[in-house]
Amino acid sequence: MFNDFRTEGESPAYIQLKVYIETLIMQGVMPLHHKLPSTRELAGLLGVSRTTVISAYEALERTGWIEAVKGRGNFVSRAVAHLEEPPGMIDWKERLGRRALLSEEMDLMKHGIKWEKGMIAFTSIAPDEKLFDMGGVKRAFLDRMALEGDVLLNYGYAQGYRPLMQYLMSYMRGKGVEAKGKDILITNGFTEGFDLVLTAIGRRTGRILCENPTHQTAIKIMKLHGFEPVGVRMEQDGMDMEELRRVLGEGGFDLAYLTPSYHNPTGIVTSPEKRMELLRLLGEHEVPVVEDGFNEELRYSGAHAAPLIACAGTGNSVAYIGSFSKILFPGIRVGWIVADGGLIGYLESLKRARTIHTSTLDQALLFQYLHNGNFERYLKRARTEYKRKYELAIRGCREHIPMKSMSGEGGLHVFVELDESLDARSVLEECRARGVVFTPGDIFFTDGGGRHTMRIGFSRVPEERIEEGLRIIGGVVNKQLKASGR
Repeated sequence: MFNDFRTEGESPAYIQLKVYIETLIMQGVMPLHHKLPSTRELAGLLGVSRTTVISAYEALERTGWIEAVKGRGNFVSRAVAHLEEPPGMIDWKERLGRRALLSEEMDLMKHGIKWEKGMIAFTSIAPDEKLFDMGGVKRAFLDRMALEGDVLLNYGYAQGYRPLMQYLMSYMRGKGVEAKGKDILITNGFTEGFDLVLTAIGRRTGRILCENPTHQTAIKIMKLHGFEPVGVRMEQDGMDMEELRRVLGEGGFDLAYLTPSYHNPTGIVTSPEKRMELLRLLGEHEVPVVEDGFNEELRYSGAHAAPLIACAGTGNSVAYIGSFSKILFPGIRVGWIVADGGLIGYLESLKRARTIHTSTLDQALLFQYLHNGNFERYLKRARTEYKRKYELAIRGCREHIPMKSMSGEGGLHVFVELDESLDARSVLEECRARGVVFTPGDIFFTDGGGRHTMRIGFSRVPEERIEEGLRIIGGVVNKQLKASGR
């Protein structure tokens, strides 16, 4: 006993010894009332200081694992008893509901592309952590904790942290949003916001209108709620309006889910003319809209297009879901919904019933960071860095990859359509063997299409490796085109 104990890593030695003794007790090696070696004896046996052993014993006593008996020593006071025969084995898969099984089936982290260290990975569209303004974050944390640290560590409010709510409403007004009659709810990122809306919406037809292709996470959430996503083909300036009119005429929809700016996965920005026509057509058919404010700040040239919720003016048919996850810090899971005040009231009650509230500490930290004026400085730097990578990606795709088309007017990715004779997953398999991975486009399509498309995310790829990776992809595409006789 004790002969296999070794201290490893940066954790204090007494903590490691405490955990080690707990494990021995749980395994039954040290049964109830077993006497432990004296602190001096164990220190000599393990080659650690007596203080380490004393601290470990004190920690074990505080948590009830051992008991110190004056004049006699330390004894095991808690034992883990196991039935000689287990009471039974449950087949948990047989007990799971549809949502759990569908979630696992669509879990790309489990069933998607396997990344290995050293690969050139065009799979991510998360921000590059090398750009994170750590100094500004630390100052914001200290500033806010000094002001109201005791409040921030207690329960918060379901609707959100008031200073952040006020800041974000002002931010949305700056985008041209008419705030009259609208309210805001803070969420744990986009995913909780969309999940809350789909939980709240009544199911009439069970169908949700969206772009085709569209955000894979949104498809997953729609299906988990039992909705059928019905996609409308994308053109270079947004949805195909003729197809939209036809689809709307074929039947009703409970909702429309749209990403008009830097659309995921195509990167397309819907033109101002199509934005107005979208709202007009959906209004005629009484279809409410959930607008995903994805990557709106990452336009590298030209003017920003007003979000749909701004185009709607005093209308209340659009619910806007926003977050800074693709611009600032994904680790701070803070997003927001701006929508009709009545709808927000119901969503607030739903949130209170499910998650109580979003972390007040995270909200306060984000507010102080924004309040300190860091966002504008950070965004200027981020745009410069990402624009350079964007231009490298655009140029590299054009020079090296034979393709039918490419889209992406900004943001952190471009979308490539290969010759229809090719299968992007076959290209991916061969590229992976050469140390490059990307996201096959078929996962974004609502109708099983897109086998010949790919999304190339460049945000976290070092600049010097972008062209190298695209050259490898292009080489594989050329090889497979020749093999197919094209």
